[in-house]
Amino acid sequence: MNNPETVRPVITYDTSPEKYKHWSLACDGEIATLALNINEDAGIRPGYKLKLNSYDLGVDMELHDALQRVRFEHPEVRTVVVTSGKERIFCSGANIFMLGLSTHAWKVNFCKFTNETRNGIEDSSRYSGLKFLAACNGTTAGGGYELALACDEILLVDDRSSAVSLPEVPLLGVLPGTGGLTRVTDKRRVRRDHADIFCTLTEGIRAQRAKEWRLIDDFATPQAFAEKVKQRATELAAQSDRPADAKGVALPAVKRTIDAAGYHYETVDVVIDRAARRATLTVSAPKSAVADDIDGIVAAGASWWPLLMARELDAAILMLRTNDLEVGTWVLKTSGDAAHALAADAVLNANRGHWFVRETIGMLRRTLARLDVTSRTLIALVERDSCFAGTLAELLFAADRGYMLSLPDAPAEEGKVTLSTMNFGDYPMVNGQYRLAARFYGEEAPLAAAKAAIGQPQGADTALALGLVTAAPDDLDWDEEIRIVLEERASLSPDALTGMEANLRFGPGETMETRVFGRLSAWQNWIFIRPNAVGEGGALKVFGSGNKAKFNWERV
Repeated sequence: MNNPETVRPVITYDTSPEKYKHWSLACDGEIATLALNINEDAGIRPGYKLKLNSYDLGVDMELHDALQRVRFEHPEVRTVVVTSGKERIFCSGANIFMLGLSTHAWKVNFCKFTNETRNGIEDSSRYSGLKFLAACNGTTAGGGYELALACDEILLVDDRSSAVSLPEVPLLGVLPGTGGLTRVTDKRRVRRDHADIFCTLTEGIRAQRAKEWRLIDDFATPQAFAEKVKQRATELAAQSDRPADAKGVALPAVKRTIDAAGYHYETVDVVIDRAARRATLTVSAPKSAVADDIDGIVAAGASWWPLLMARELDAAILMLRTNDLEVGTWVLKTSGDAAHALAADAVLNANRGHWFVRETIGMLRRTLARLDVTSRTLIALVERDSCFAGTLAELLFAADRGYMLSLPDAPAEEGKVTLSTMNFGDYPMVNGQYRLAARFYGEEAPLAAAKAAIGQPQGADTALALGLVTAAPDDLDWDEEIRIVLEERASLSPDALTGMEANLRFGPGETMETRVFGRLSAWQNWIFIRPNAVGEGGALKVFGSGNKAKFNWERV
């Protein structure tokens, strides 16, 4: 809830099915249907209409929420059919007029969130057995086709007019912003020459050729389309191991307090120093032992600490990214009893085969991955009362640097870093590597030393020797050294830092996901601010006006 003293309007990402304006979710046994039926007058901001089933951030907030509810509230669902509630139009992608009116930061953050939501679709298919079928019952363009690309399979209606397309280059002078180019090549293996033609055709490609070029998996006439969708959804469901008879766990709204100091949750506290352009995020361990038997875990539901913390941290990340653009440094802290945090990890590990625990691990994995791709400097501080233990230690390993307070005269009072088995593969980044493996470039010796330390609290000296922290200043130097680090960081160009951090965080080895985010943060960042796209005569600005874009023809 928002306090009366809140002075800044904020976007909270809170929604639920009864509040949806654009999506409907219907579950029928093992098959759920997510239907997009845009209310064109219900954009998240004024100034544009969401015509032709085009979307903005508010539409994708609902999609993200609906996916979470399928994951947790409907464990019986094995296949999600994504389709349109309108005739002859599946989705025309991101609303062009919204993009034309938006600031550069809004456009890029919007694209990042839509990317994360679509990556989450693939994550659920990969790890949770939840399959997705895009039933494109009409024209499927731009971001609409990118949504379909995130699904396991794509079916297109063959009505002699519907087509799939990525028209951003010829129509708007920009690139597809939600992984279209990458998924066409990396995921669907569309030949380069075919992809080149496809991405420069404004009208797109219809069913027969689209299947021949691997742009879709199959098609059907309007009369046979519904039956084809049902048949394929059932076949995909047969590949899943999600339980048919489990009772779901309700996801109530995340509780928060917003005030002038920041955002405050039960397990996550965010304090913002606007003058220093810095936010301090403190994540708390469980206050007591978590439920450790399946009946108790499911009964705890959304209040079970691993899920509660994951949801609250996810909400805090999104709030900061959207509402606090000038807050460029995030200081990551933890607090609480390491024994309780490690016990929670033990429960996660022991019960990972249960659908609810598996989905909770998935939520933690996606939340930590959201932190990795956030364009903010991340500095972790291990202090006296810190609890960087097990899953919470992932915050330390996600940071660009980690500093640990050394107390040579009172080592028993030092904060500790303690590893668990969950630090060795359960939370891969978007490059497919877990953070410690990426940290040490997969080298056997440091990873073996870290694994040998599982369950053993590490003080400053041993944490430094194991490579778990960057530096360990003593109590005489701590305040001054941390002050210098934070002030120096705040003095640097935010654009240069964004590029530098993104280059350094993931190390060698590319995946489809790293290529998607790399293109977004580099190429799209650049193209989105070029006059050919957003100048007075740029393609994005004049779209829909009847005027022709005016390009500077220099290749740079």
